[in-house]
Amino acid sequence: MNEEATRDGGPERRALVLVENLSVPFDRRVWQECTTLRDAGWTVHVICPQGTKRDTEPETVIDGVRIHRYPLRAATGGPAGYLREYGSALWHTARLARKVGPVHVVHACNPPDLLFLAARWLRRRGAQFVFDQHDLVPELYLSRFDRGEDLLHRAVCALERRTYRAADVVLATNESYRDVALGRGGKRPEDVFVVRSAPQVDRFQPVPPEPELKRGKPHLLCYLGVMGPQDGVDYALRSLAKLRDGLGRTDWHAVFVGSGDAFDAMVELSRELGLADQVEFTGRIPDADLVRYLSTADVCLSPDPRNPLNDVSTMNKVLEYMAMGRPIVSFDLREARVSAGEAALYARANDEAEFAGLIARLLDDPEQRARMGKLGQERIGGPLSWRNSQESLLAAYAAAVAKRGPAQARRRRRR
Repeated sequence: MNEEATRDGGPERRALVLVENLSVPFDRRVWQECTTLRDAGWTVHVICPQGTKRDTEPETVIDGVRIHRYPLRAATGGPAGYLREYGSALWHTARLARKVGPVHVVHACNPPDLLFLAARWLRRRGAQFVFDQHDLVPELYLSRFDRGEDLLHRAVCALERRTYRAADVVLATNESYRDVALGRGGKRPEDVFVVRSAPQVDRFQPVPPEPELKRGKPHLLCYLGVMGPQDGVDYALRSLAKLRDGLGRTDWHAVFVGSGDAFDAMVELSRELGLADQVEFTGRIPDADLVRYLSTADVCLSPDPRNPLNDVSTMNKVLEYMAMGRPIVSFDLREARVSAGEAALYARANDEAEFAGLIARLLDDPEQRARMGKLGQERIGGPLSWRNSQESLLAAYAAAVAKRGPAQARRRRRR
């Protein structure tokens, strides 16, 4: 690989980040990783899909990061739709990877666990492979499709094994994911690094609350995030129906910010539950409007039900609520407790009545709300700070680069 000199006189270090699930920089975790690497002296390229309303340019450079985007139609119609989506994404990713040319590190962010295939050409030319495991795809399959351990589940398990085997270094989003990489992934402890997702604090700066957002009610409840089948928006809506009908509480307005596969179904469910006059769906909104809603919210909702994926996953919305100093009601999930600690109240897993009761409890206790919000902000500024994740990311890259010489020698012997 030809290595050009950088401005400081050292050799250029090139990284290629592969993403299929979201566009960049809309994918906040990936963008934070890219800018961290850029600041550490890496030349960073990204291959990702084009967005629909933003991130639409096929080629662009943003803050020194070179982004190559391809058109992609999101899956519809179940597993067959995902096969069509992933096939198209792999073809475009491989095409653009050849255009980028040789790199020192190719960094693949799942889902899907297929990007190692698109990276093969680069690996044969000396690149080290970093697997950034955003989701546990076998658990995602079970949680999303509720089909049991069928043929497709065995296939995604096999692809996960192939990805682990190909990876020189694995980035895990939390300790639960790291345990999976060490266990069923068979990775060595020194090759797995925990790089936690963390909110961009400068993006989540509270502003004065705006009472008009409460639509004439004393309290505002807020949900922020993706609305897919596994994200629990239906649990939140049924909990709100119990808050109104079972507990007689009508002193609230709720806003659901975000979109996803289940958006239309959730709007319809709110109508079926008779909540249309108290529940507002905004879709995706600009950051400034998001901050207005969160700054005004009295309680934030994290209704992800317990399932094989959610119990061990870190929810970005929980971290973002904490950055804004908002108290949280969540179901009792292992990693939710690791993230939020005492900044949240926890209902028994999937117990909508208890979830509603905890919302009512917080609405009646402004002092507890303030105390929980402060604890959350302290955690985001301390143990959950992105500064800690930056150190782990750069250590992972250093470990990958250190393997590069021996790996190239092994490949030469095999050839």
